[in-house]
Amino acid sequence: MQNLKILFEDNHIIVVEKKPNIPSQADKTEDMDMLTLVKQYIKEKYKKPGNVYLGLVHRLDRPVGGIMIFAKTSKAASRLSDQVREKVFKKKYLAVVDGKINEEQGTLENYLYKDERHNMSKVVNKDKKNAKIAKLDYKVLKYNEVKDLSLVEINLHTGRHHQIRVQLSHFGHSIFGDQKYGTRGQGKQIALWAYQLTIKHPITKEEMTFEDLPEPIGTWCIIKEQIK
Repeated sequence: MQNLKILFEDNHIIVVEKKPNIPSQADKTEDMDMLTLVKQYIKEKYKKPGNVYLGLVHRLDRPVGGIMIFAKTSKAASRLSDQVREKVFKKKYLAVVDGKINEEQGTLENYLYKDERHNMSKVVNKDKKNAKIAKLDYKVLKYNEVKDLSLVEINLHTGRHHQIRVQLSHFGHSIFGDQKYGTRGQGKQIALWAYQLTIKHPITKEEMTFEDLPEPIGTWCIIKEQIK
């Protein structure tokens, strides 16, 4: 079994790090996925016979790494899903993007349309059928003048398909290494990471915030001495 980085675990939830390029759940590739990986960990650790229950509360795009939370009971899964709908469940991302952003912080708001056939989303006019509002806040943490790359923190208000990737690309600052929407770093790993997750514990109601940073290697060298 692959090494699994556990950030928190109790009887109700388990918070883990998803490595880049692992699917959140099983797909047509039949590659090992996070849901199966965590189930295997629970089964082995607690010597559970038969099937292990594990609720998938949210997903990360396959190439994206970072924090994921799973529910170990159906009650926890239901309550966490409610938090997602009610926007109590909050995620922040780090991204390394192309170029220097003139305004150090701001809000991007667009209407997105998902092209199911090509598994891509694009910015469209709000009048287009099936277009959905997408909103995020960004904050520039650092600019590397030599490489002309910026490290930004992203706070999501909505959870649309490929939202961060599409909106930043439309903004003129695509994510480095984004194979679908990017302009630079083709062939590199996408520099997008879900680094912070805030929830209310589904049973105790305590507000909990988890953080997990990418290793400062490759493109992520830009985070050195910046994020503590």
